[in-house]
Amino acid sequence: MSDTHSRLVELLRSNEADFRIIEHELEGRSLEISKIRGNHPSQAMKAIVSSVRGGGGGKRFILAVIPGSLRINMRALCAAVGAQKGSFATPEQANQLTGCVMGAIPPFSFHDDLPLVVDNQCRNNEEVVFNAGRLDCSIFIRFVDYARISGAKFADIVDTDS
Repeated sequence: MSDTHSRLVELLRSNEADFRIIEHELEGRSLEISKIRGNHPSQAMKAIVSSVRGGGGGKRFILAVIPGSLRINMRALCAAVGAQKGSFATPEQANQLTGCVMGAIPPFSFHDDLPLVVDNQCRNNEEVVFNAGRLDCSIFIRFVDYARISGAKFADIVDTDS
């Protein structure tokens, strides 16, 4: 069991979240894992570590979370966090900040230098699902519990043409 997975499960239990864990074959791609889990891709929460700079904040990292069926709009993310330029973090940077490989990153931040920004469209689901720090394990959770526990900032950060 990964450290991130353990911390996540403990966080949800200690906050009395309504959630369930499922194990499945290894998969980190949003559309493929949605087929395996049997959820609609819009219910999947895709977590993306991004690097932003400018706007007086210097270079910093953001954990951006979007529905699995959509694509991130880097300009919108930058506007939401007061930055001027943004890009995707390298797999090494993402792993260092999250303790997870790409595709396994949950939509929670356990790192002080990794603020969490979630797209508003995630609110459209009563229940959401995400890989839980491992490529072979997912968590389904009521969105109200996710929003209450995550401490996320919400903003419009997806491509509207997605």
